[in-house]
Amino acid sequence: MKVVSKYGSNQKLDVNTLEQLYSDGAGYDILRYIGLPELFGEEKETLLYFLGRNVARNFEFNSFEDVNVFFEKMGLGTLELAKEKKNVKTFYLLSEAVITRLKSNMETDFRLEAGIIAEAFLQLEGVDCECIESVHHRLKQIEFTVYIQD
Repeated sequence: MKVVSKYGSNQKLDVNTLEQLYSDGAGYDILRYIGLPELFGEEKETLLYFLGRNVARNFEFNSFEDVNVFFEKMGLGTLELAKEKKNVKTFYLLSEAVITRLKSNMETDFRLEAGIIAEAFLQLEGVDCECIESVHHRLKQIEFTVYIQD
């Protein structure tokens, strides 16, 4: 998985470059669940989804494993394939961070992750994809359903 700079350079960075970044997660969560929603206002759900799609456009995904590596390196969790049909794939997002976020007093959402997944599968499938997330609070689990266009 490689990142393509938006500044016109064809320089590609290996996904392992993400290991050089440091984060304990709290700063990220404050920006993600307080700063961005306040900045985006009523359009936060749409803008977070397209922010995720835009971020994913800067990376090259050649396999589902690349998507999973990206999620893990970004501290988003691990994607597990739960169901697969011809044009629909269902994934669960698993991690202690997800459980902690769901237990917190902050209003959490997973629109950013849905956007990343949709764009990654556009690259993998070669056709437009949409991704819908469902939060299962009781199970402390996030489900993503990818709809692949024919």
